[in-house]
Amino acid sequence: MKLGIVGLPNVGKSTLFNAITQAGAESANYPFCTIDPNIGVVSVPDERLDKLQELYDSKKVVNTAIEFCDIAGLVKGASKGEGLGNKFLSNIREVDAIVHVVRCFDDENVVHVDGSVDPLRDIETINLELIFSDIEILERRVNKTTKALKSDKSLSSELELLKEIMATLEDNKSVRTMSFSEDQQNFVNSLDLLTSKPVIYAANVSDEDLADDGEGNNYVAQVREYASSEGADAVVVCAQIEAEISELDSDEEKKEFLQSLGLEQSGLDKLIKSSYALLGLISYLTAGPQEVRAWTVKLGTKAPQAGGKIHSDIERGFIRAETIAYNDLIEHGTMQAAKEKGLVRLEGKDYVVKDGDVILFRFNV
Repeated sequence: MKLGIVGLPNVGKSTLFNAITQAGAESANYPFCTIDPNIGVVSVPDERLDKLQELYDSKKVVNTAIEFCDIAGLVKGASKGEGLGNKFLSNIREVDAIVHVVRCFDDENVVHVDGSVDPLRDIETINLELIFSDIEILERRVNKTTKALKSDKSLSSELELLKEIMATLEDNKSVRTMSFSEDQQNFVNSLDLLTSKPVIYAANVSDEDLADDGEGNNYVAQVREYASSEGADAVVVCAQIEAEISELDSDEEKKEFLQSLGLEQSGLDKLIKSSYALLGLISYLTAGPQEVRAWTVKLGTKAPQAGGKIHSDIERGFIRAETIAYNDLIEHGTMQAAKEKGLVRLEGKDYVVKDGDVILFRFNV
């Protein structure tokens, strides 16, 4: 999974990226200090793996991972090439979802590219540039389909859908606010439109507003309302606190630091949970003496295809999946004890994998 972190210059975007990936992207108090997209890979925290390692005395733990891409700041006119516009837009096309960092704090020492803090204006600045870029793509596609329609009348429904999307964009609304049938959605996905990508709005607040999850912050309220209006998610983070967490060495220290702030989870944890929900992802687990590991698949994935994430031979030669729910395995302590209670199931090729399933695949090629 690849998430692109975007936002206007100086909203805390690169500070947040540095903190959650510890990749060392340059962060400074001036626009465009991020020119090329920085890439950082983050392990997805999963306490279930630690418990399974204890149970199986496994030699190693392998977490699943998310790739974060810190993309250069955007200004008005990017779709026309202003600032680093075209580079910015091409980088966004490569990600699965967008984390849109929005400044929700006042600080006269940190300059704002537009001279004042206004989250809705900032969101609309970026969204409008994405919309303008999509309109350009659609105009070319509409012209091409209109010409092809003369010799292929079956394209009439495609042209009608393109015009519906165009009308939505011209109304300054993102494609993700529209509803499509499954076939239509597949077609829309093929267009690779920027405004069809799922979005998480990350409201970047000061440390004072973090403990109550931004409840008393009017800027955050605006971001939440906007996100809700387009079916997106809003997560409250403090880039500065995330930076402090990233400097701590052990998980225990991080936990104690969060507790001292009255927090149950870090901003990174919130972003990961939100992105999994947004993209419809789950994790199943494999366990043994050599390693315990999490594997990420789409919600609704069947057992053979889930096994294919490990190796194509498992999908090709799938026989059955020996499956137990993680909680049942932990409760009974061993696979044998769980089997005696009838909790270990033999599932066939139509079994839909669930989050937290601990699976042993049987296959033959």
